[in-house]
Amino acid sequence: MIRIIACGKLKEKWMREGCEEYLKRLGAYEKVTVTEAPDEKAPETNSAAENELVKIKEGRSLLKQIRDDEYVILLDLAGREMDSEQLAQNIQELYNRSRSKIDFVIGGSLGVSAELIRRADQRWKLSPNTFPHQLCRILVLEQIYRAFRILRNEPYHK
Repeated sequence: MIRIIACGKLKEKWMREGCEEYLKRLGAYEKVTVTEAPDEKAPETNSAAENELVKIKEGRSLLKQIRDDEYVILLDLAGREMDSEQLAQNIQELYNRSRSKIDFVIGGSLGVSAELIRRADQRWKLSPNTFPHQLCRILVLEQIYRAFRILRNEPYHK
């Protein structure tokens, strides 16, 4: 079982539809669900200290969704980059080690808390580019879908 645990709700209709499409496609391979945790308001006028409090609150909200027996892959700009084949291999290795409950955790717009980083089993840098955290949800679902296609030697990954 794979879960995407994400901070905030998807506000744009096209983003929700994109996620729904990949969740439908993934149903042929694995049970994948999305769990949303509330995000905090973070006006641009916030001080650095106020922004840190936002990250702490969001981090705790995300942590409440994670169970002890789940393997956590945290999306983090300071994480390790993986291409699609490496992600597929990573997922297969986790399954081989009986780590069949995998959470991909996406923080809020300000990043992730130190507490959430400590809980992560692995940190994944999706790209050297910065994306809106809501768009990351679609990108992660697409990459998981691509990984399952790769693992089954299906043509999607070309």
